Amino acid sequence: MTTLRMAAVAAPFDRDLEADFARIEKLIGEAKAEGVRLLALPEAALGGYLANLDGGAEGPPALAAGGPELKRLAALAGDLVVTAGYCELADGRRYNSAVCVSGDGVLGRHRKVHQPLAENASYGAGREFAAFDTPVGRLGMLICYDKAFPESARALALDGAEIVVCMSAWPGSRTNPAADLAEDRWKRRFDLFDRARALENQIVWLSANQSGAFGDLRFVASAKVVDPGGEILADTGVAEGMAIAELDVQEALATARRSMGHLADRRPDAYPVSVP
Repeated sequence: MTTLRMAAVAAPFDRDLEADFARIEKLIGEAKAEGVRLLALPEAALGGYLANLDGGAEGPPALAAGGPELKRLAALAGDLVVTAGYCELADGRRYNSAVCVSGDGVLGRHRKVHQPLAENASYGAGREFAAFDTPVGRLGMLICYDKAFPESARALALDGAEIVVCMSAWPGSRTNPAADLAEDRWKRRFDLFDRARALENQIVWLSANQSGAFGDLRFVASAKVVDPGGEILADTGVAEGMAIAELDVQEALATARRSMGHLADRRPDAYPVSVP
C-alpha cells in the first residue's frame, strides 16, 4: 500500500508579494514537517485576489509564466508538489492562472475558464482543461468558479486525473450575508460543489481557499480534502488552517469505482452536446 499525505490550505494573501512568499515558505515548512507531499495553496496566493467583483478593482501584480516569482516558488517547493494561483501576464493580457511546481520546475498550468460577475474586466479567459503527470500522480487543476460547472472536473477526470486541486478566492454572500460565516449560503455552495465534483467523478479532491477579508470580500476558507465517495477527510472550517489527509489514492479510486464506475458507465450517445 502506497499512501499519499496531502494538504489544502485556507490562508490570506494580499498585494505584498514578499509577505506572500514568507507565508508560503512557512506553510511549506509546516507541510514538510507533517510529511505532506502534495500541498494546495489558494487562488491568487501570489499577489492576492481582486478587491471586488464590480469591474473596476485594481488587480494583483502580473507575473510572467517563466518569471523569477514562479522559479522562486518552485525552489521553495523542493521535494513537495505545490499548486498556487497567480495573475499571469502573457502577450499583453492578464489571466487568472494556477501553476503546479516542484523543485524540478513547472509541472502543470491552468488558466481560469469561467469568470463570475465582472471578473472578465480584469482577466482574459482560459480555454481548456488538461490533466498532467506529477511525482504524486496524475493531477488536474481548476480555479474557483470553474468548479460550478460539472464539465470542468469531468474533462479532467476523462483525461485521467486521479486528483483534482481546486484553488479558490471564494467569498461569502454579498446580497444576503450570514452573521456566522459557517452558516453562509455561499459557504454551503462551496462545500456542495467540492463533494459533488469528487463523488460524480470518483476522484480525490483538494479544495484550497483564501481566508479572512480583502477589499469588499469576506472569504469562506473551508479548505478540505474529499475522497472519491464524496466524504470529507479533513476540513479547516471557516478559519485559516491546513486540512491534512492521508490516502492510498489508487486503492481509493479502485474501491469507489468497483461496483458503479461513473466514468465507465457513461452513455455519451444519450446526452450529446446540442447547444454551443
